[in-house]
Amino acid sequence: MPKHWVSPAGPGRPLGSAWGRGAAAVLAGALPVLVFPAPGLWWFAYLALVPWMLLVRSAPTGRRAALDGWLGGTGFVLAVHHWLVPSLHVFTVVLAALLGLLWLPWGWLVRNLLGGRPTVPRALAAVAVLPSGWLMIELARSWEGLGGPWGLLGSSQWDVTAALRLASLGGVWLVSLLVVAVNTAVVLLVSLPYVRVAAAAALLGCALTAGAAWLWAPRPEHAHTARVAVVQPGVFDGVGSAEQRLARGEELTRRLAGQRVDLVVWGESSVGVDLPARPDVAARIAALSRLVGADVLVNVDARRSDRPGIFKSSVLVGPRGPTGARYDKMRLVPFGEYVPARSLLGWATSVGKAAGEDRMRGSAPVVMPLPNGLRLGPLVCFESAFPDMSRRLARDGAQLLIAQSATSTFQESWAPAQHASLAALRAAETGRPVVHATLTGVSSVYGPDGARLGAPLGTDESTAAVYDVPLARGLSPYARYGDWALCLAMGVLALLFAAEAVRSFRKPAPEPSVPPAHTAGGSPVRPVRRWTAVPVRRRGSR
Repeated sequence: MPKHWVSPAGPGRPLGSAWGRGAAAVLAGALPVLVFPAPGLWWFAYLALVPWMLLVRSAPTGRRAALDGWLGGTGFVLAVHHWLVPSLHVFTVVLAALLGLLWLPWGWLVRNLLGGRPTVPRALAAVAVLPSGWLMIELARSWEGLGGPWGLLGSSQWDVTAALRLASLGGVWLVSLLVVAVNTAVVLLVSLPYVRVAAAAALLGCALTAGAAWLWAPRPEHAHTARVAVVQPGVFDGVGSAEQRLARGEELTRRLAGQRVDLVVWGESSVGVDLPARPDVAARIAALSRLVGADVLVNVDARRSDRPGIFKSSVLVGPRGPTGARYDKMRLVPFGEYVPARSLLGWATSVGKAAGEDRMRGSAPVVMPLPNGLRLGPLVCFESAFPDMSRRLARDGAQLLIAQSATSTFQESWAPAQHASLAALRAAETGRPVVHATLTGVSSVYGPDGARLGAPLGTDESTAAVYDVPLARGLSPYARYGDWALCLAMGVLALLFAAEAVRSFRKPAPEPSVPPAHTAGGSPVRPVRRWTAVPVRRRGSR
């Protein structure tokens, strides 16, 4: 190997081992994908980060640890979003590599706290600091422009009662903190024998926290029950698919006559025309409302007649037509519904199925009242992934959250099941039932505690189903107090940085080294040994 080639693993290390280490980092970072649906190995979430953290801990330098963090983060994003590959092709890898940069400081932090032989207090501090650092990554990823909060570790626990109770206290953020804390304690157990007692105590603390939440977290107070029908028409593609989908939705809704429902919910993009511009379509839906005796919540994906641009909107239609209650989607899917910085990234439309025209955004959430007094809080598509949106609707008085979705583009992937599972977290966080209604599956309904109600509608079904949905009074602690778990994580990191700054300030500066002197000929000057006269006493003298 030429002398000017330096291995990424560090000087003196073979280049092949560096590439092997990089591949191991990517694979280790991808392991957590197994904890989400459809594999759904929720218990593996508490071990999934261990191989990656052990690898980063062993990095020879902080720079290499940061690189392992980036590579692992790239593998994580690529695995969690692998279902985007048919739509974005190679651009998916580019996005994963860019998002993976968020894990650079986390990799450095892992080695800084766990590398070598850390003291017992420092190792225990890692159980709080590393989950806090991971949570900052999840917070950054939750920005809509970076793809939104898809694949948060805490969301893998959507079907675990204790975790849902924890979410009612501190949201999905608190569940993520617990999951990463357990992974960190396991790393201490397997890699640092002298810390095992302290690590076991940390694991016990995590178990007691989850147990206390399961036992003592406030339960939603039952109010009454609403009967909600979900209409899932199934897959329709090609020319005329919008009209075929509408006709199938009408057919399924007619079957609900006589079932005494309070509300009928259609999925995202269930209507492909602007209702004010097409009064004939509005009249058809109004006739359905009169037939079943309930309002119909449809979703319109069309160019509006009263303002420029294409909107995705939840529209409530009653027996006399649209009631005037309308919610325009506020948070759009990057590349799917708009292209960020289109002048710079517009080329993505030529290599994948990115949006040819940007959808327009709504300006505010909307709570829709029904004639029977029930108040709805609509969300559209991946807005159900954002904890703050459902929390805002609950605080604004919504009694029932509706998430209208369409994942037909990713029909044969894990995406539909993952999307449906997010509704369980939103229900547990807010203490409000959530109806996740889709065009093509998976459609699911969850009670105020996050437990699933009835049978979900799979991706192979074209049907309508009625669910008895319990409503609840009051607000959950998370709905009331908000993202305090994020503030706690920020506080932990601030304490770490303050402690490191104090330690650096108190560390004595190294003494300056004096270069050896040389003679005119270039030879080093040897130090001159000086002799000191010592008086010698004679024998007998005083």
